[in-house]
Amino acid sequence: MAARRGAHFAETMTGRLRLDTAGGGSRPVTLDLRVDSPGPVRLHGATTAAVTGRVRIGGWADDLRASGSMLIAPLSRGRIDYHVRFTALDGREYVLEGHKSPTWRSPLRSMTVLPLRLRAAGETAGGEGSGSLRSVGEGRLRFRLRTLPSFTASWRFPAPADCAQSLTAARKDRLNVWYSTFTDPKTGTGFWLHHELVRPVNGTPYTHGWAAVYRPDKPPVIDRFGPDVLPEGPASSVEHGTPPESPGFHSPSAVATAHELRGRTEQLTWDLRVAADSAPLRTFPRLAWKRRVLPAVHVVPQAQARYRGSVCLDGQTLLVADALGASARIAGRGNAHRWAWLHADLDDDTVLEVVAAVSGLPLLRHLPPLVFLRLRRAGRDWPRGDWRSSLGVMGIGRFRGTPRLPTWTVRGHAGGRRIEVRVHLPEEGRTAVGYTDPDGSRATCHNSERADVRVCLERWRDGGWQPEQLWDVRGTAHAEVGLR
Repeated sequence: MAARRGAHFAETMTGRLRLDTAGGGSRPVTLDLRVDSPGPVRLHGATTAAVTGRVRIGGWADDLRASGSMLIAPLSRGRIDYHVRFTALDGREYVLEGHKSPTWRSPLRSMTVLPLRLRAAGETAGGEGSGSLRSVGEGRLRFRLRTLPSFTASWRFPAPADCAQSLTAARKDRLNVWYSTFTDPKTGTGFWLHHELVRPVNGTPYTHGWAAVYRPDKPPVIDRFGPDVLPEGPASSVEHGTPPESPGFHSPSAVATAHELRGRTEQLTWDLRVAADSAPLRTFPRLAWKRRVLPAVHVVPQAQARYRGSVCLDGQTLLVADALGASARIAGRGNAHRWAWLHADLDDDTVLEVVAAVSGLPLLRHLPPLVFLRLRRAGRDWPRGDWRSSLGVMGIGRFRGTPRLPTWTVRGHAGGRRIEVRVHLPEEGRTAVGYTDPDGSRATCHNSERADVRVCLERWRDGGWQPEQLWDVRGTAHAEVGLR
């Protein structure tokens, strides 16, 4: 049975809110929301979608991590409901509740005007219906028609979030990778958990991997687990010959699924929970992983993920609380001939993922690297076209970058914006790990979970490039360079 194709889109509404709190008054409000539906949005049905984004109330609230839900049932129930939870500047949590009632009598007004009210998040209904909840503010927002083109362009109909699981292949000469990288915000310690399912050209399939800890002012520690022979069975790795209930990596030494990471090596033990409310970040174009038009593919099912739990290093427990990072997948014939990779959470609302790689196939090894770059800001990905950074337009204007140590750079422009990314892997904060492909060839990966990255984003205005945003992230970027 085919999985249902969901949808996501972004919308912006502005207006004013009258606060009934002390020093309240009328304040401007802006909602920048991303709406993710797990299934198709049917006008004649009812769809409950997840909402994330930013809530700004002038001088009173500015929360980049607001979240909630939306009921979309314009015809079946005659309503579209918003329920958005956020934290105000005073640290208290509130809920914005809005309700549209689309009608044929006034289609434009009923669809573009959102009456809303504000209430404290901790309150519960004292009687039937939500009318018994005490309101601390009321207002009205409006969807501006001038934003209609960007709203229409924001609609996407991606494959299901678990599409990465379909990358697992039962054929020989295939490599499947599950990895997670994240940084603890309190200590600045970076973590790298890497899991592989290898089906060699000659030999028995096996699972193995490693875990690494990058502490400030201390040498990195890396330790391997496995190899463990893969039992006969389904294509994905299994534990004790029984298919796991949760898709992902399962071996006697480690488990990596969408919701948990646990495992053990001689020096390290880890037990972590994973939560991610953002949509998958597809570094490689959809056609690449759907039709296998490239030797390997890369996708980030859990971008801007949060990790919590513990990592035990030589008997010392390192608590991990609200660590920010990502969990990703790689699948294909093996590792690239040369590659560079970056994951950087540039700020609370911006994440950058870059892969620059030269194919390992003999006929393609002498070509310049293909650069796959995705910058996500406020839930919107740039460049907009899947192939734009790697192939440009008709082969012109593709992004450029060369994997090298200790510093590598990517440059390119698309859609009226230009970007330069400079990544530095400090020698004292990186590790060298040997990789083995299914055909037996080897590569060396130089990884650092405490890398530095400087990103300059410019926009074309008034006949020239003008600075739009500059990020300078020190010691919390995740990067690597692979060489042979």
